[in-house]
Amino acid sequence: MRRILWAFALMAHICSVAEAEEAFRLRDAVDTPAWLTLKGETRVRYETLQGQFRAGGEGGDQLLLFRSLLLAEADTGPISFGVEIQDSRTYLADAGTPLSSSIANPLDLLQLYTRIDELPGVFGEGSSSKLTLGRQTVSIGSKRQIERVDFANVIKSYTGAHFVSTAERGDELHLVYVVPTARYPDARPALDDNELSGDEEQWERRIWGVHYRRADILPALAPGLWGEVFAYGLEERDSGDFPTPDRSYFAPGFRLYRKPVSGQWDIDLEGALRRGSRYASNDPMDTQSLEVEASMLFAAVGYTFDTPWQPRFALEYYHASGDEDPFDLNYDQHERLFGSRRTDLNNTSIHGPLTPANLNAPGFRVEVKPGARWDARFYYHAAHLASKTDSWVIAKLRDPSGQSGDFIGHTLDGRARYWVLPDSLRLELGASALMYGEFAKDVPGGPDGDETLFGYAQLTFTF
Repeated sequence: MRRILWAFALMAHICSVAEAEEAFRLRDAVDTPAWLTLKGETRVRYETLQGQFRAGGEGGDQLLLFRSLLLAEADTGPISFGVEIQDSRTYLADAGTPLSSSIANPLDLLQLYTRIDELPGVFGEGSSSKLTLGRQTVSIGSKRQIERVDFANVIKSYTGAHFVSTAERGDELHLVYVVPTARYPDARPALDDNELSGDEEQWERRIWGVHYRRADILPALAPGLWGEVFAYGLEERDSGDFPTPDRSYFAPGFRLYRKPVSGQWDIDLEGALRRGSRYASNDPMDTQSLEVEASMLFAAVGYTFDTPWQPRFALEYYHASGDEDPFDLNYDQHERLFGSRRTDLNNTSIHGPLTPANLNAPGFRVEVKPGARWDARFYYHAAHLASKTDSWVIAKLRDPSGQSGDFIGHTLDGRARYWVLPDSLRLELGASALMYGEFAKDVPGGPDGDETLFGYAQLTFTF
């Protein structure tokens, strides 16, 4: 762990010499006209890992990551035009580093959109709507179904249409029809070399969604409780550059949410079913259709104490179904497609052993906010496979016989954040541990040792 300690020491030194000043904003520095918005961020993160849990991994790992974003938006009145550039690069990787296009994507077009801002609302008087067309990022609700990621070094974008209507009381309606963007480069050694290569739309993969939120559904019994219902779909076919398992999915779901507030209970309950069909793999020779029946459930109940540090304690449970029989014509695993996993489960990047696919993970969370500039959180999960005959997805390990058991292990994750310069420069330190359970130790090809340790230090400058 000496590498992460050196990184922490460097970050601490930077913080010690920084002075608290008014937040820096690019628009003020270059004196832009009122109709033009310029903003962005640049971020550096050092990560280190000891004890590989992925199949075929051995020894330790480290990675230095840089991500820069720059957004320019012109507001002409009823219509706005926006462009956002993303530059995501990595250094210090070796042959064992799990590099992918979600970690490295040098200098590309993240967003290029037109937004109609002053459309009539669907909720009657006092409501309004907007429609975004073009390449864009999408986050809705809890972000478990579709999100604009934050911790990941590369943000995913989509091309299509996103309609949002809002009411004064807080109701929202989202209508989405988009195709995902394939990020390039997507293979080594181009990823190691940070080669430039333009991203491309995957026109044969279509995502649609309808998501409705009703604010304050039980004002007398539970003030501030939101209710959400949604349905998402995915239709895909092979294209020349991107083979797929030809997934055809329909996924209805719901959510009940009451945000954390000092002195009261909060709740987050979200569930979704997934029905449809797919092939077992993306091999063009695979033409055996499988029936898909999968589900996910997240539940959390917490309480925030009305004290200076505002400590919040919550019990949590995450279930994502797994494939029960690897030899039948059903596919029961709930794949993670376009939604989040870091906030609920674990620090990701070169770590991230858990994902909402074939997972059964009870746990708890503690969060504190000592002041306007500090916050921290810690969470624990007892991670099991939902089906012991299905895969530990991130590790790419499987025992079809089920004889290796289902307990992946104990996971511990934490982070602390501090605004060195309020609203401009933020320091973040984090660490994780995975202590192997029976499945990790007994599965054929499983990791050596007893644990994986991970740590990172990050600085983000927002301008």
